[in-house]
Amino acid sequence: MTDLEKLHAAVLEGDWKAAAAATQAVLAAGMAPLAVVNRSLVPAMDEVGRRFDCEEYFVPEMLLAARAMKASMEILRPLLAAAHAEPAGRVVIGTVKGDLHDIGKNLVAAMLEGGGFEVIDLGADVAPERFVEAAAARHANLVALSALLTVTMTSMKTTIDAFGAAGLRQKVKIMVGGAPVTQHYADAIGADGYGESAGAAVALARKLVAR
Repeated sequence: MTDLEKLHAAVLEGDWKAAAAATQAVLAAGMAPLAVVNRSLVPAMDEVGRRFDCEEYFVPEMLLAARAMKASMEILRPLLAAAHAEPAGRVVIGTVKGDLHDIGKNLVAAMLEGGGFEVIDLGADVAPERFVEAAAARHANLVALSALLTVTMTSMKTTIDAFGAAGLRQKVKIMVGGAPVTQHYADAIGADGYGESAGAAVALARKLVAR
């Protein structure tokens, strides 16, 4: 098994120590940081998303895989920055105002980063203005809004409206997700897309930034 394959396997197994060791080994062998992301981390996290969608993996396995991926990215991120490697896209993500739930949002953020995106995670209970400010400051081309409570779903529309008021609505794509959110609701509030799972969110993000 090559070091690249070891990294792929470590992510799937949720072994962060093995992931870090394999990353160091691959870099020591001369592979470019971006190639490590594209040839190992992206396929591994895509497979994690597939297994989750097929109910082969559940939230604990997803969290462990995300931790392993992050251990690798902590080593790769400064090298990618130094090489001026362009990410697949820049995503501002957060749970909307009034909602303190973040497990689903954290999973989507991890999947997006593993999918090659630069992720700006604002956390939970994020006001519309913070989403707008972060997207403008970081030149994001995608915003991901999460909600777990029915009563906080309205904050998604408020946030989308805030981008319109700031004159940024045509510059960013906005995707939404969370347990109570549906495609119908996403369409009703003017979102550009809806992801029903973390894996689906990555596929959707790729489609949106490609448009």
